[in-house]
Amino acid sequence: MNIAIAGASGRMGRMLIEAVLNDPDAALAGALDRAGSPQLGEDAGAFLGRHTGVTLTDDVERVMADADCLIDFTRPEGTMAHIEAALRHGTKLVIGTTGMTEAQQDVVRAASEKIGIMFAANMSVGVNVTLKLLEFAARYFSTGYDIEIIEAHHRHKVDAPSGTALAMGEAIAGALGRDLKDCAVYGRHGVTGERDPSTIGFSAIRGGDIVGDHTVLFAGTGERIEITHKSASRVSYAQGALRAARFLAAHGAGLYDMQDVLGLR
Repeated sequence: MNIAIAGASGRMGRMLIEAVLNDPDAALAGALDRAGSPQLGEDAGAFLGRHTGVTLTDDVERVMADADCLIDFTRPEGTMAHIEAALRHGTKLVIGTTGMTEAQQDVVRAASEKIGIMFAANMSVGVNVTLKLLEFAARYFSTGYDIEIIEAHHRHKVDAPSGTALAMGEAIAGALGRDLKDCAVYGRHGVTGERDPSTIGFSAIRGGDIVGDHTVLFAGTGERIEITHKSASRVSYAQGALRAARFLAAHGAGLYDMQDVLGLR
């Protein structure tokens, strides 16, 4: 499968390039970077000391024309532009971008009527199995337990709560028959009053080089249960993205997530 990578000079972009280069079933078809990036024109494998013949470019049209699938872990505004180009070229998309508005998510949903899109806040197999565990736990801790989600990421992350934390909240709220928009509480300050037992709380920590830690706390009377996932490396995200690309190769237009890719639906 001919795979292109967006955000190719970033931390996640480089991890994805390395994963594609090491996969015998994939070929690196393009490496997109932002206009004005000092890395434009460099070989995509330079950071590994490898010559690939693929150079970093900001020419979206050229990359889309050569790729079967684009893997995009960039920012919402970049992803919106990539979707427009993907629609023109019929290129499938694996999207791991977080921090999208509802309107931007509507754009993703509309595009999936014409091309195959796998859209997930986190592509780690471990995280997606954890989401299923949370659905199961939430049904049994639906009364008498307060639910809090605590996440920690590196100092460079620009959105909060993380997309993974929100996905966990959605999984729990869905299992409880609630709408996360109505029951989420994002941080607390000052005199807040007693905790509403129907709410799901979120707390975000930013610091250092933390790749991604997520803990869901079910706090009852006399006991508490914690379900935690910790990422030590972005490798799991890259491998999950490649797995998603293989899934899309066998599927047509539609909006999919990692639950579909892993058969957990």
